[in-house]
Amino acid sequence: MMGLRKMCRGSLMSKIIIGRYIPGDSLVYKMDPRGKLLITILFIWAIFLANNPITYAIITFFCFLAIIATGLKARVFWNGVKPLIGLIFFTSLLQLFFMTGGHVFWHWWIFSISSYGVENAIYIFIRFTLIILISTVMTVTTMPLEIADAMEWLLKPLKIFKVPVDEIALVISIALRFVPTLFDETLKIMNAQRSRGADFNDGGLIKRAKAIAPILVPLFIHSLETAIDLSTAMESRGYRGSAGRTKYRVLNWSKYDLISLAYFILLVGLLLIFRTH
Repeated sequence: MMGLRKMCRGSLMSKIIIGRYIPGDSLVYKMDPRGKLLITILFIWAIFLANNPITYAIITFFCFLAIIATGLKARVFWNGVKPLIGLIFFTSLLQLFFMTGGHVFWHWWIFSISSYGVENAIYIFIRFTLIILISTVMTVTTMPLEIADAMEWLLKPLKIFKVPVDEIALVISIALRFVPTLFDETLKIMNAQRSRGADFNDGGLIKRAKAIAPILVPLFIHSLETAIDLSTAMESRGYRGSAGRTKYRVLNWSKYDLISLAYFILLVGLLLIFRTH
């Protein structure tokens, strides 16, 4: 029974949704992937325009509107943030203890907590969380091949400089596609080793690192085998780069893209109005 509980602890990895497409039929799903990618990039840029409580409240509100528009459960987006929450929290702590300015509440050696540090720590936490959330909106509502097509379109001007845009888009789409596969394989290996008595949860940091080390070799071998199988499959289907290739899906802009563009223009307008100069 205890072993079953320990195996269930690893189910967190199976809930990681980075790179996973979740089928749906909401407004966001009906958007052109090029529009979604462009608005996602511009939205991340807009996050850095916020510099006071009002502007952060505005952009947070618009981010949650985008989440609601997907029609997916809140748990999906929490699973997107959860694996990185520790890193976000650590980055915020660095801002809290090392940023100086304003009223100093506490000071010891090289550490201090000031009003400026508290403010920046909160803003950094919100900023990174919003970036992950809006990126999750993009990845869960867009298939990897659609993301590749959108990236290819976005990078097309670089073809003037002989940049292999099609190959770059293909590599990125394959990477996105195999992130969840890699997590699933890691979970299988961990569960197999747990059944043989391995414990990944007890002990200090060094002990846990040593326990995880045996996972790396079979995971690397599996990744290499998958890459070889994929390259063989592509070659057997006659893939020779982008030359002369046509698209199975023809991308078309729709009214949903215009609605989203108006949504983004309104967001930027509000940020510019309430932004502190």
